[in-house]
Amino acid sequence: MTHETRPPLPPFTRESAVVKVRAAEDAWNSRDPARVARAYTADSRWRNRAEFPQGREQIRAFLERKWARELDYRLVKELWAVEGDRIAVRFAYEWRDDSGQWFRSHGNENWEFDAQGLMRLRFASINDRPITEAERLFRWPSGPRPADHPGLSDLGL
Repeated sequence: MTHETRPPLPPFTRESAVVKVRAAEDAWNSRDPARVARAYTADSRWRNRAEFPQGREQIRAFLERKWARELDYRLVKELWAVEGDRIAVRFAYEWRDDSGQWFRSHGNENWEFDAQGLMRLRFASINDRPITEAERLFRWPSGPRPADHPGLSDLGL
């Protein structure tokens, strides 16, 4: 089976892992389920809260449901650790539900990649915290986080 290559490729250095993390953040901030799903192997396995999607089609469907209920989604990811073909990240994202209640979701992810740089495993643990609109920190226009926007450590998150 052949599939595309997604540089940077493992084994990752700290520098190449930072590039990989930012590419993932930018893709997720696009809120385009098909685009995001292409970063995973055809048989990728996930754990995301109580859902366990397997394969690109289930991942795409999961993301469609997610972004239909998590409105005005803005995400920041930060490298936590890297070794070989594995990367650990922490993240926070802000979103509102259809009643207008804002949330900040905090989490950790463990990623494992194949030789072509596609993610084959993603294990996420996430906690949601209600916030007020005034407590929001992620206020850039829809799309990628601007290069000059502070990261999680800079924001004290």
